[in-house]
Amino acid sequence: MATLPNPLPHLTTDPTGGTLGLALPAGRLIDTTDEGPWHEPLLWHADAPSAPGDWAAHHDAYRAAGLVPVVIEVGGGQGGPQDWELMPADTSYPGDHDAEEVLAEFWEEYAAEDEDWPGLAPATEAGQADADELAAQLADSLLAPGSSFKEPRLALVPARRSADVPAAIGWSGPANYEGDTARLCAVLRSWEDRFGIRVLALTFNQLTLSVAAPPTTLTEAEAVAAEHFAFCPDNITQGPHNTLSTYAEHELLNAGTWSFWWD
Repeated sequence: MATLPNPLPHLTTDPTGGTLGLALPAGRLIDTTDEGPWHEPLLWHADAPSAPGDWAAHHDAYRAAGLVPVVIEVGGGQGGPQDWELMPADTSYPGDHDAEEVLAEFWEEYAAEDEDWPGLAPATEAGQADADELAAQLADSLLAPGSSFKEPRLALVPARRSADVPAAIGWSGPANYEGDTARLCAVLRSWEDRFGIRVLALTFNQLTLSVAAPPTTLTEAEAVAAEHFAFCPDNITQGPHNTLSTYAEHELLNAGTWSFWWD
């Protein structure tokens, strides 16, 4: 995929990132893929849990260095990112794909034959600062002891924007559904623009987003539910709310996070 210059190689000789304007704790660079070592690091993550407020306190410095923060799980059943079978060689560039075309294609394949693609849901309003602030708040809760993650760690990924993070590392979580994660990241870019999402957290096969401007009416939520079905049918077909209307009501209405899991 097309990428910006990767600042992570600087950390091999400057582990704290001082030359990049950073003050990083002890951490490690990950370059492991399903085909062996990648030619450059794909991400960095801290060795120890982060303190509350770290994401917010250093966010501007991360972005100035060309890095995007994300929470990752390093202690789950599938291990940390070195065990995730990352596939950067198979990943294109999110900007080369149209979000609505991607969703319409999935809808045609997985929706009932008599159900036409309803089109994209209308945007709701969220400022960039609001979206970043919510992501930082939710990151603190995920990084805190007792969260749903067994061993959460703050990670940094070289990417243009938060929506590109899965593609930038060649994340293979949706591989059984879509082999080129950049196509899904094109949708994330659209959600970033329309709903103020940020890629908040990644595990081996789960993606969690913060949502600064979620739908606030059932009609809006049902329109977004159609996009979620196209993006990740397992959310509906294998979840507790297996119709678009019940999923919209219980999972999307005024919800500050969206999560996706692919079987």
